[in-house]
Amino acid sequence: MGQTANDDDRMSLVIDVISVSEAFEGSEEIAAARDLARSFLTGVQAVHGLPVSGRAMGMVQLVVSELVTNARKYAPGPCLLTMQVQDGAIEVTVWDSSTDLPAVLAPDPDRVGQHGLEIVMAVCQSFQVHREPVGKRITAAIVLADDPGGDAAGRLL
Repeated sequence: MGQTANDDDRMSLVIDVISVSEAFEGSEEIAAARDLARSFLTGVQAVHGLPVSGRAMGMVQLVVSELVTNARKYAPGPCLLTMQVQDGAIEVTVWDSSTDLPAVLAPDPDRVGQHGLEIVMAVCQSFQVHREPVGKRITAAIVLADDPGGDAAGRLL
């Protein structure tokens, strides 16, 4: 009688995705969003053993702060923050109810304020804006470990 393969003998590809989501309603909750980012990444490092550089920790908190601040400032109602770690990077996504796409202004050293998205785009590996049936979703990706062959956002030089 021949040997048959069972499920244990087959190679399977399992993609681990680590994520957290939380809704925020008030401007006072922007600090809570930053705290969620910090505690989430601390858990990613401690529980899952993934490297998270100090640079990544700071950049993720900055991106979360800027995106949640903009959502609370320019869109009515709550916003939803989702952070997802996969393939050595974290995607920070903020959904809000406004269909107005954010205006990314050209760099201007004389302008006071409104540099948030400019900064976010400079520190991220990728930045995307998608209209949704209700509102919009902004996603920024940040690499978790410093890349000695690239810049702070993980782009190859």
